[in-house]
Amino acid sequence: MDKLIEIMAHKRREIAPLLRAVSAGELARANADRPPPPFASALRRADGRLAVIAEIKRRSPSAGEIMPGVSALEQARRYQAAGADALSVLTDSHYFGGSLDDLREVSAGMAATAPALPCLRKDFMLHPVQVLQARESGASAVLIIVRVLTDDEIRALHDAGRAAGLDAMFEIHDEADLERALRHEPQIVGVNNRDLAVFRTDLGISERLIPLLPRQVTAVSESGIFTGEDAGRAHAAGAHAILVGEALMKTSAPARLLAKFRGA
Repeated sequence: MDKLIEIMAHKRREIAPLLRAVSAGELARANADRPPPPFASALRRADGRLAVIAEIKRRSPSAGEIMPGVSALEQARRYQAAGADALSVLTDSHYFGGSLDDLREVSAGMAATAPALPCLRKDFMLHPVQVLQARESGASAVLIIVRVLTDDEIRALHDAGRAAGLDAMFEIHDEADLERALRHEPQIVGVNNRDLAVFRTDLGISERLIPLLPRQVTAVSESGIFTGEDAGRAHAAGAHAILVGEALMKTSAPARLLAKFRGA
């Protein structure tokens, strides 16, 4: 069975009890008290080097257990000290071992220190109620995986994100995804080098797709980046940022690895 279809079917069952109408006013009120630090601008470094979105990921279907007992906040602080530009917090519990509590703790922890790194809610988003959850939990951005959503679902998520003051990263994997994403005028597009159907990675996907993006779109290369050479390939293809989880979770020297990524 296609793994992504399995994951999405589980997610639809998981969120079914939460589904309800979410108004633009409700989303705007959630953003009124404490606007989150901006995500999109963090991905365009003034020095022209790659920005790094450091991901907090305890496990995954492809890698298995990575750091099952790690504190999300402590890992976020390691990334902050290492010089990461933004954070990605996995909130899916069943497949990735994350939670909304992780996002709440990390975003609150970041707000209390400087620099306050913006957080992406990394999950399988289907409905505006999840966007509201993301904003109430301190996220600065949400993920929209194009291939698993209808155009109406994409539009609803994107509109909800804007109403809540959240950025949206549109995730694509092939030319068909790219064409559909561009209909919605995205500010950020993440090219996932991992085929979520079979969990195989190929950096050639970023090299093929990123040059096709409009110049004004911030390009992110996601997955399969472990070395400075990998980061260099992404940068040469036109990526403004990379999203790295497994390699940063496993290293004992995140600052050294970040430096290798930026020096590529």
